[in-house]
Amino acid sequence: MSIQRKRLGMMTPSSNSVLEPVTSSMLHGVAGVTAHFSRFRVTEIALDAAALNQFDASVMLPAADLLADAKVDAIAWNGTSASWLGIGRDRSLCEAIAARTDIPATTSTLACIDAVRALGAGRVGLVSPYTDDVQRRIGEVWAEEGIAPHAERHLGLRDNFSFGEVTPATIADMIRAVAADGADAVVILCTNLDGAALAAALERELGIAVLDSVAVTLWRTLELAGGDIAALAAWGRIFLTSAIIRRRHL
Repeated sequence: MSIQRKRLGMMTPSSNSVLEPVTSSMLHGVAGVTAHFSRFRVTEIALDAAALNQFDASVMLPAADLLADAKVDAIAWNGTSASWLGIGRDRSLCEAIAARTDIPATTSTLACIDAVRALGAGRVGLVSPYTDDVQRRIGEVWAEEGIAPHAERHLGLRDNFSFGEVTPATIADMIRAVAADGADAVVILCTNLDGAALAAALERELGIAVLDSVAVTLWRTLELAGGDIAALAAWGRIFLTSAIIRRRHL
């Protein structure tokens, strides 16, 4: 019996050094599923005009067009920019990608929100590398979606490349801190933080869900493509949960 191949397209920030190797590592040994990447320039995360303009649709959509050339089964914007720009930006982006390519689309922010809702988490902790003002704005945007952060930790960094240099030990300490503050789920909100490999072990240690942005983007993209998310169950409890099934009961 032949295995049906699934190709997953990922739109990637140019200075991100984490999401590609992590996604590829997660898919190692998963038969018939491959990830394909298309970059556009993103070098810093801030709230000034120059930083915000990095995420203009006119810049992002050509990256989706290139992925469509590879006949991928689903496309993800593998970045969390809507968490401070507003969730509507990602919903509009996904609609535009689908209209241009006839391929279903998601984003890291939408996937994280889907995951929180699918797991029924009530007290969400947000862990990020971002600056104070960006982190505050993220809290406001998530609260507008009915997910007001219960606790948070952030590192005050602006340069996107520097996020990928944060050690897993530092990320784990932030996760433990928000868990100690009473969070029943923790979102590692940045696709350039190397946290995916921490999730399963910390879930066992802390007894809560740990939702890494790279892992959760893969979860939602693979589900959109019609793939078997349970094949990745070793990477965390979210891979035993379907957003599609959950949505039918909302």
